[in-house]
Formats: sequence, structure tokens, C-alpha cells
Amino acid sequence: MSTMRRVVVTGIGVICPIGIGSAAFWENLVGGKIGVRRISAFDPSGFPSQIAGEVPAYKIGDYVPKSYRKATKVMARDIELAVVAADDAFKDAGLKSKAYTETPDFDGKRFGCNIGAGLISVDLNELTVALHSARNGDQLDLRKWGGEGMTQLTPLWLLKYLPNMLACHVTIIHQLKGPSNTITCADASSHLAIGEAFRTIQRGDADLAVCGGAESKVQPMGLMRQCLLNRVSTKHNETPESAVRPFDVDATGTAVGEGAGLFILEEFEHAKRRGAKIYAELAGFGATQDTYNVSQPSPTGDSYGRAISLALIDANLPPASVDLLVPCGLGIASHDRAELNGLTTVFGGGLSRIPLFPLKSRTGNLAAGSGVDAAAAVLSLHHNKIPAALNTGKIIGGLSLNNAAEARDAAINIAVSSVYSLGGQNAALVFRKPAKEAS
Repeated sequence: MSTMRRVVVTGIGVICPIGIGSAAFWENLVGGKIGVRRISAFDPSGFPSQIAGEVPAYKIGDYVPKSYRKATKVMARDIELAVVAADDAFKDAGLKSKAYTETPDFDGKRFGCNIGAGLISVDLNELTVALHSARNGDQLDLRKWGGEGMTQLTPLWLLKYLPNMLACHVTIIHQLKGPSNTITCADASSHLAIGEAFRTIQRGDADLAVCGGAESKVQPMGLMRQCLLNRVSTKHNETPESAVRPFDVDATGTAVGEGAGLFILEEFEHAKRRGAKIYAELAGFGATQDTYNVSQPSPTGDSYGRAISLALIDANLPPASVDLLVPCGLGIASHDRAELNGLTTVFGGGLSRIPLFPLKSRTGNLAAGSGVDAAAAVLSLHHNKIPAALNTGKIIGGLSLNNAAEARDAAINIAVSSVYSLGGQNAALVFRKPAKEAS
């Protein structure tokens, strides 16, 4: 197409440690709530890190049609999070899908779905029963596993743990038949999924898309992996609310978390015709690969910075136009310093002018669910308000952070959300105030 179509955000769906629903999320974000605390989902006393960002209690049956509740038996936690966030996004966008009516108000063939996912860990209780039945003394007997152990698992057991099942359930529930894909690139998954949906609508292959990502690492296997990689804080088990300290001299590591952040993206004219509420225009997307190391970002941060530069070029905007940055901000010292170096390559001396609002001090690291970070950027832009950047008292590198106890008003026309992942994928999204005729 000679002219790429404009794409806007018309719905936001969130489930995360500080709230279920985008409205509750924003209210608690502005109110200064922190959702990192001692793990309650299982006994963490045997782990060096015993804290996490856990979502509030919910019942998955409340977020699916009554006719679909039987299918929730084959939903892992990650899938449930995506389904809850999708329900919130559809309702927020004012869209009537097959989940709510027999006569949807959109063409399902023109509605895409791109949901990022992580490495879904199995339910240890389920697996333990099966493994126990296949023991020969204190050894696992593979013959008994094949003959007896696997019979202890439901025939559809595997379907709970395939990463494409997040998008699978969302598309079935809402009857979406447009372009669909699953991206599994760790913490960058959400942003990459949003970027792909953005391109799909831009080039005319869909008019709408639900996109973002979901993940839970709040279970023993997910936590152990992060402990073995030395990514999580082990020094704040008694003071979890102050554990995650992005861009702070005293940062000791991140905390595992769980959540989902999904957008409804929509072609601009399509949104106007139906009188949709428009939060922001998605103006640019950039993605790069850091080939430095499988478990560490390049200390220069060049690849991360280049993703932001590409997104700004895509949006036809200079770095000086940015009013707010929602960075990755893991609270891992080496990662934060690399990220700062990457930001400096993009914004130079102008970086001190731009407020940075790192979210992970509130939620922990949501990994593939980091679409919540993008949601924070869009809601900040929409409300012209910057939430407080908590737990960052001794700022490295002279960053300009809104680290006061309260949120503050600000004129935000351009906001950037950026992320990097274990493995080296980087992605950035540029949001701008919608045109007056779209507001």
C-alpha cells in the first residue's frame, strides 16, 4: 500500500499485581500501590528469593461465557491471565463479541489476535502424581512412565502448556478469525506482538486486533529458573515492597511476577465510524536483536537504544519530542546500567529532561506480560499524569525520575514504552496523542 493506515488504541485490558481491570490498575498506579509481597501461592521458604508480584484473587469462570466454562479445565495460569485481560479489553473498547452476544458488531474475519507468551511451567502437583506412579524405588522407570505414569494425566494435559493456547482460547471465546500469531521472546513478547498487530492493520490485512501478552512465573519452576540465573533479589524477603529498585545504586535484583496487558488496536477510520473512545495513536514500532550474550544485555545498550531509534523514525518523530519514557527498569544493576547507556545513545543530554517511569517496582517482572508496561504508557498519555517512580532513591547516572510519593500532572503528547529480554530481543512502541478529530 502506498499509504500506511493509521492505528489507534481503543481498548486496554489489564490484570496484574496492583489490580484487575485497566480502571483499577490506573487508580492503584496513581495511588502508589505496590504489589510485590511474600509469595502466597506456594510455600517459598526453600527458595533464596521468597517474594513476587501476585495478581489479586479471581475466578476464571467470571470472565468466560457460561457455555465455555468447561474449557477452563485446560487453562494454565498464563492462559487464564490472557483470557481475563482480553475480556477487560473488549469491554473497555465497547465491542460486542461472540462472548457477549449472538450478533457481534464487527467482522470476525477482519479481527486479528497476537498474544505474546512465555515458557509455561507445568503444575507440579499434577506432574508429581504421575511421576510417583512411575517410580522404581527412587528412580524414574521410563517403561512405567509410558505405561502407568502418563495415564495419570488428563488426555488434554499438554494443551494447558502450549504457548499458542493463549491466543487459541481468546480467539475461540470472541470468535476472531483474522491473522493470528504467538510470539515467545521472553520479556519482549508483548511489545513484539503489539508491533506485529500494528503492522497487520497498517497494511490492511485486518481492521482490529487484540494484542499484547501474558505470563506467570509465580510457581516453583519459574522462580527457581530466575534464582539460578541470579536475576532476583534475595536480600529483601522481609521488606518486599522496597525490593525492586530500578535504576538505583542499591539495586539487588528483580522479583518474579505475573500479569497480562492487552490492547484493542483499531484502524483509525474504523474507530471513528463506530464512535470509539481513542486512548492514543500507535505511531511507531522498532525491534532489534542483541547478539552479545544469552543471559546478559550488551553493556553498551546499543541494540536496545537502536530499537527505540527505529520506533521514533517509524513515527517520524525526533527524540526531543518524547515527553515520557516507560523503560524496562528491571532493578538488576548490570541490566539497568546497560539500559541507561542505550537510552543515552538515543537521547544524549536530553535524557535528563524526560521523565522516566519504571513500573516493575510496583509489579515485579511480568516477563511476557509486559504489555502492562505499554498500558501504563498509554494511560499516562491519556490522563496527562505521570505516576510516582517508587523505590528509586539513589539514582544512577543522573536520571530525571518522578520519584516523589505522589503522581504529578504533565502535558504528555508522546510516550515511549521499551523493553529488552533474556536472549537479546529488544522492542519499542511510540504512542502519541490522537488527532483532535479522533478524540
